[in-house]
Order: sequence, then structure tokens, then C-alpha cells
Amino acid sequence: MSTPGAMDEALRLAEEAAADDEVPVGAVILHEGRIVGRGRNRREKSQDPLGHAEIAAIAEAARTLGSWRLSDCELVVTLEPCPMCLGALQQARVKSVTYGAADPKGGALSLGYRLHEDVRTNHRFEVVLREDPRCGQVLREFFKARRKSFV
Repeated sequence: MSTPGAMDEALRLAEEAAADDEVPVGAVILHEGRIVGRGRNRREKSQDPLGHAEIAAIAEAARTLGSWRLSDCELVVTLEPCPMCLGALQQARVKSVTYGAADPKGGALSLGYRLHEDVRTNHRFEVVLREDPRCGQVLREFFKARRKSFV
């Protein structure tokens, strides 16, 4: 599966999260071109601060592959990972991360946390913004609807 195809699946998961009244973020992990992990935000339903899409995708990929070391894997996610998720991705030793929309208020890179490049750590990996207008759109629509419900 290509990164664009993987982003399509991540967006499907984000839309599924939005339908469940969760912030619409979806993530998939690819290994040798096939999806081995999927995740979407579930913080509200589970009341779990760790309920981020990336964390769920990492956990499923580790179970699928039978190893916590995801060194041959790529994460594709609709929104820039937060510092917690970037740290988890470093711990999982992923090969790369591609995200579709920047998060200026909560994204690790936007906030200046570049753990994935830090030479003091034991693992470094590539992180790429491949802007996909659909990723920002699903977030804007979700928050616009939420603001209307509070009026």
C-alpha cells in the first residue's frame, strides 16, 4: 500500500472517530506495504489520556508483528503527533512518520520538540509533513460543529 492509500485509511479512521464524537485523528502503521496497525482517537469514550490514534496503532502493530520493535514500519497519521506520541514512536523505533496536517498548538514539531532527530537518543527516524487538505478539513468541520452545539 502506498502512503496516499494509507492516508485514505487514516482519514477513514479519523471520520469514524468524529462520528463517535472524538477529535478526528486516524493513524495506520505499514510494514512491507501492508497495514499492520490501525488507530483512532478514543480519549472521550475510554476516558484515557493515552487514547491517541498513534498509541492505538503502535499497540496493534506490535501485537500483529509479535514485537515492540517496529523498525521496519512507517506511521501515517492525519495530524502532527503530539510530544507524547512522538516519544512513543521513538520508543517503538519506527522507521518514519508521515502526517497530513500540522498542529501549531499541540504538535511536537510545531512546538519545537524534535526527539526524532536528537543525537542523544538511541533511535532517530524521519518525520515528514505531506500536507493533505482533507486532514485539515475533517478537523475544521468537527470543531465547527462542536462550536455550534455550544451556542
